[in-house]
Amino acid sequence: MIVLENISKTFDTEKQTVYAVNNVSLTIQQGEIYGIIGFSGAGKSTLVRCINLLEVPTSGKVFVNDTELTGLSEKELRKARKKIGMIFQQFNLFASRTVFQNIAYPLKSSGLTKSEIRAKVYSLLDLVDLKDKETAYPSQLSGGQKQRVAIARALANDPQILLCDEATSALDPQTTLSILKLLKKLNQELGLTIVIITHEMQVVKEICDKVAVMEKGSVVEKGDVFSVFATAKQKITQDFIDTTSNLSKIYSLIEEEAPITNLKAGQCILKLKYLERNVSEALISQISRQFHIDANIIFGNIELIGEEPLGGLVAIISGEKQNIDEAISYLQSKNVGVEVILDARTLT
Repeated sequence: MIVLENISKTFDTEKQTVYAVNNVSLTIQQGEIYGIIGFSGAGKSTLVRCINLLEVPTSGKVFVNDTELTGLSEKELRKARKKIGMIFQQFNLFASRTVFQNIAYPLKSSGLTKSEIRAKVYSLLDLVDLKDKETAYPSQLSGGQKQRVAIARALANDPQILLCDEATSALDPQTTLSILKLLKKLNQELGLTIVIITHEMQVVKEICDKVAVMEKGSVVEKGDVFSVFATAKQKITQDFIDTTSNLSKIYSLIEEEAPITNLKAGQCILKLKYLERNVSEALISQISRQFHIDANIIFGNIELIGEEPLGGLVAIISGEKQNIDEAISYLQSKNVGVEVILDARTLT
C-alpha cells in the first residue's frame, strides 16, 4: 500500500544542513496498522508528512498503491491526497463551525448533493459515536470528542489510508484507549491502512501490527511489534520498553542498597525476559519443583502484544548453587533471557 524509497528531508540553516529524515525506506502492507515511534526530534512527524507530500522529500520516492506521488503534477497530487486522510494532535477543527459542518467541509467540491452530504455526515457521526453532537461546536466538546470529529472528517472522502500524527498525545490515558479502540474498529470494518506516529510506547503495544523505531532521522529498528520488543537490538528501543515496564527499577534499588536487595548467602537476583511466545508456560513453578529452589518474585511485567503475552520478571532465587545453575540453563534452553543481577551464591 505504501512504499518509501530512500526518503531524505533536509532543512538548511545558516550554519548547517539538518537531516530531519535520513535515507528511510519502509514498506507498509494494505490493512496494516503501522507504528512509527521515536522521542521528540527523531523525525517521525516529518516522515509521515512525506507520505502525503505535506512535506516534499529532498530525495527519494513515495509510492501509494503503485502510484509514485513524488512524480505527480499538483492537480494529480490533490486528487491522490483525497484517499489519504490525516488527523493531528491538536485536532485542527474549525472553531466557528458545528460538528456537522466540520465533517461536511471536505465534501464541498465532491459533487454530492446536499442530501447525499447530509446522509454521508450522519453515517460518519454514527461510525464515531457522536450522533448527538451534530449541532455542537468544538468548544463544547471534550478532547476525545474533538478527535472523533477529526477522525470523521478525515474519513469523509472514503480514504484508503489514515495518517495519525501524535493523535492521542493531548488525551488522557482512558480517552487514548477509546480512540485507539475506534481506530482498530475502523481498520477492521473499513479495511483502512493506518500509520500512527507516536512517542508513546503503550500506543504501539495496544494496536500496531508492525513498528519502526526512529532516532536522529533514521529508522534504527523495524519489524512486527512482538519481535522488536521481545528482542530489542538498539538502546533506543530498550529505552522505550523501559518507559512502560517496572523491571528496570531493580537497578536503582541495588544502587540505593534497598532492603529488598540485601541477599542472604546462597541467594541471587535474576531478571528473566521472555524472548518467545512462551510466557504462558509455568516456568517458575517448573524450576522450583524440578531443581528444588525457591523463587520470590519481586517485580513482574506481563502484557499482551496483540493476542500474544510478552514480558518478564525479577526474582530472588534461593537454593544450592548447582541447582540454581541448572535452573538457569533450563530457562535458557526455553529461550528465556536470564540476567544474574546480583549474586550471593558464593558467600558463606
